[in-house]
Amino acid sequence: MSPADTSALAAVAGLLSCPECALALEPRDRALRCAHGHSFDIAKQGYVSLLTGASTKMTGDTAAMLDARAAFQGGGHFAPIAAATAQAIGPDAHASGTVLEVGAGTGYYLAGALDAAPSCTGIALDVAKPAARRCARAHARAASVLADAWRGLPVRDGTLRAVLSVFAPRNPAEVARVLAADGRFVVATPTDRHLHELIGPLGMVTIDPDKDRRLDAAMSGHFAAAERVLVEYAMQLTRADVANVVGMGPSAHHAVTEDPRIATLPDAVEVTASVLVATYLPA
Repeated sequence: MSPADTSALAAVAGLLSCPECALALEPRDRALRCAHGHSFDIAKQGYVSLLTGASTKMTGDTAAMLDARAAFQGGGHFAPIAAATAQAIGPDAHASGTVLEVGAGTGYYLAGALDAAPSCTGIALDVAKPAARRCARAHARAASVLADAWRGLPVRDGTLRAVLSVFAPRNPAEVARVLAADGRFVVATPTDRHLHELIGPLGMVTIDPDKDRRLDAAMSGHFAAAERVLVEYAMQLTRADVANVVGMGPSAHHAVTEDPRIATLPDAVEVTASVLVATYLPA
């Protein structure tokens, strides 16, 4: 396998910070290095690992979960959610800056945001190596970084135009630190109606009905809510689509490889997508 293109990482390297000493990083050969001599090799797949110290307790998604997610997203079922998150980042397609997606997974939502903003660059951050490998090829302007957001974002203060979190864990204090004063934090979370037609029959993980209140509480002190948009629509799913939507989310950690209950579903199932896209501004 030939080494992957590193131009996306080179484009954002000046925004990244060394996880050892917090100095700025710069590209040299196939590595990112700081002035103190700390060096982080760029993997042949095109991502850079900024994970240091003891191994992280965050497990992230498995390769199988990411395969299921890519297949489901590739069917366009979540395209309205991607469009809404891109719109929330900002309507000016000519604006420049860098967008970071936390818990990027496949990089699908970041890629949609970059398509809508041709002058922007992107950083896809995830704690799982399979995700970092996949994100490295998600978009020509998206750099892939392996890091644990709960340990701190390896990004310099006040440098980002926007941060995006879709169905992913968040670290509001760190996001507030890395956002520019006029930046936006866009958070997409499922409502309790999301996939509700499948939750009972397939024993999927349920959505906490108190999720919105807990999100606002976590943001308090760091962000002020600016806008909320409900994205809700019906999806027509095949059994293969259902298997993918089960296999790509938190229910995959509790499910058997092939759930026999899926075979009892109709050939086509109408399933609700219901997601709240919230935009927060630095307080």
